[in-house]
Amino acid sequence: MKKGIRAVILIIFAVVAAFPVWFLFTGTFMGNQEIYHCIAPAIGSTDGYAVWRLFPLYPTLKNVVGLLLDSPEFFQMFWNSFKITAGTLAGQLLFGTTAAWGLSQYPFRGRKLIYLLFILMMMMPFQVMMLSEYLVLDKIGLLDTYGAVIWPGIFSTFSVFIMYRFFSGIPSSIIDAARVDGANEIQIFFRIGIPLGRAGILSAVVLSFLECWSMIEQPMTFFKTKSLWPLSLFLPQIDAQRGGLSLCASLVIVLPALFVFLSGQNYLEQGIAASAMKE
Repeated sequence: MKKGIRAVILIIFAVVAAFPVWFLFTGTFMGNQEIYHCIAPAIGSTDGYAVWRLFPLYPTLKNVVGLLLDSPEFFQMFWNSFKITAGTLAGQLLFGTTAAWGLSQYPFRGRKLIYLLFILMMMMPFQVMMLSEYLVLDKIGLLDTYGAVIWPGIFSTFSVFIMYRFFSGIPSSIIDAARVDGANEIQIFFRIGIPLGRAGILSAVVLSFLECWSMIEQPMTFFKTKSLWPLSLFLPQIDAQRGGLSLCASLVIVLPALFVFLSGQNYLEQGIAASAMKE
């Protein structure tokens, strides 16, 4: 009986969590008139209650064709999102892994203080750092360039925090044995640290991808040229009368994030569990 009740509760939560994606999927293949008929009571145009259909009554590919063939800005902003996300993740893999490895494996004076500063920086929202980042980026000439978003993202403290936990869990006896066998520090890092800390690295990559792919405030603050905008700023520019196109664009934006999340779900769970461990 307990297992049955637990299963029912989990199914209900799963349906609730999956409904927004299904909402986008069905809305993508609905015409604007059908969408308006479903949501008119919610926006106050008619009396009654809004009812969303599980399947469109009159399926159409008009929204898909309009997005892929009649919206050149979509492809430009999709490429912008890809460049920003790829550049940020590549930088985090290069600098974040080495920083986390150094903090976890090499004792030096002030290490705990540096780690504490990493945690404090991680807890600060973007709004707190926005003005100082804007002034620095403007001073060094990176404002209104891809670097204005990529460089601050490369040195994100959150990815270092996640990978630090995994690297700290590597037994010191393995590293000492590698040193006795003649391995240098670079070999230890690439042949022991990265393979054993792979779960932490991949969980940090998944979380960073989800953050970079959907970021809004950073590009809105640091980009003045519209041609640099990512996809996250494309949706508000769609005409409100083209609801089907907006839902179609939202679905296309969600699919890469959904694919990355499902692919790295196991590593993500391990990363969350490791980050909850006490120092």
